[in-house]
Amino acid sequence: MTSVPPSVPLEDLDERSREIFRRIVENYLETGEPLGSRNLARGLSKPLSPASIRNVMADLEHHGLLYATHTSAGRLPTQTGLRLFVDGFLEVGDLTKDEREQIAVQVKAKGSEKTPEQVLTEASQMLSGLSRGAGLVLSNKTDAILRHIEFVQLEPLKALVVLVSEDGSVENRVVDLPPGLPPSALTEASNYLNSIIRTRTLAEAQAELVRQRNEFQAELDTLTAKVVDAGVAVWGGDKSDSGTLIVRGRSNLLEGVGAQEDLERIRLLFDDLENKSELIRLLDLAKDGEGVRIFIGSENKLFSLSGSSLIVSPYRDSEQRVVGVLGIIGPTRLNYARVIPMVDYTARLVSRLLG
Repeated sequence: MTSVPPSVPLEDLDERSREIFRRIVENYLETGEPLGSRNLARGLSKPLSPASIRNVMADLEHHGLLYATHTSAGRLPTQTGLRLFVDGFLEVGDLTKDEREQIAVQVKAKGSEKTPEQVLTEASQMLSGLSRGAGLVLSNKTDAILRHIEFVQLEPLKALVVLVSEDGSVENRVVDLPPGLPPSALTEASNYLNSIIRTRTLAEAQAELVRQRNEFQAELDTLTAKVVDAGVAVWGGDKSDSGTLIVRGRSNLLEGVGAQEDLERIRLLFDDLENKSELIRLLDLAKDGEGVRIFIGSENKLFSLSGSSLIVSPYRDSEQRVVGVLGIIGPTRLNYARVIPMVDYTARLVSRLLG
């Protein structure tokens, strides 16, 4: 599990401060409400007066770990406080046998008949249902193994490019054609590209085209060579549509939302989820570290305005290449101890199913 280190070292807190801090955060994760000194005094392992507790809370607030909505209120954890809690206090266990079986049954149901996209959709739906957050799966289309490409002329200066992957998925793009292109050029371009792309990913096909550029430009005339370039570049160059995004359970994010500022936070999050071009960056985030990654609030620039937490893990193909990420998006008071092993296990399960 990788994460962003907190700004306040755990060793700076004495035992009393740690216990008070831990109880405030645990209360927030369970109820979403601030915890005051009188309620804190009732459950501490060693008796402490409310006045002494308030002094400790003030110190924790000075460290940037807690804040108060107003002067007389109890305290809530800041983003920095949540990070410290997740890294230093959170006890993350493993899933039970029943929980693992429940996940496997839902994701693998009729697994032999499912396309990769159906497996990923089931994984997203399952994560949403078990976490009460929104389940997210992002797959990288550029890492799919290619099977066939074909050009179909639509009008004199436009053609439809059809790209078929080994998993059976089909994508279409419209490309511009150079003026004066002979009818045979599209067939010639298709044949040439099919000799290169078969059994390669898009990235590998692009690299091979670059390697063979001088050779194929000698074999093909200039206009046909332009079509070949356009046919592959249209996928690699369109970063806003280089992946498939599946989000399930957005309605879960509205549960328990009442305050106007909470509604605005959810609205901003929904806007972020619609911005697919930004979500593609999740693939890069996943490649930065092994295992589960946790982003709290503004630690993740994609959802910084909505103040949401994101727990994601990469999944891999048979060659152990990262081909996507899956996880949970929700409020900062997610049940981290439960969600983290859930995301980790699901990512490993999906890797086995798609490998």
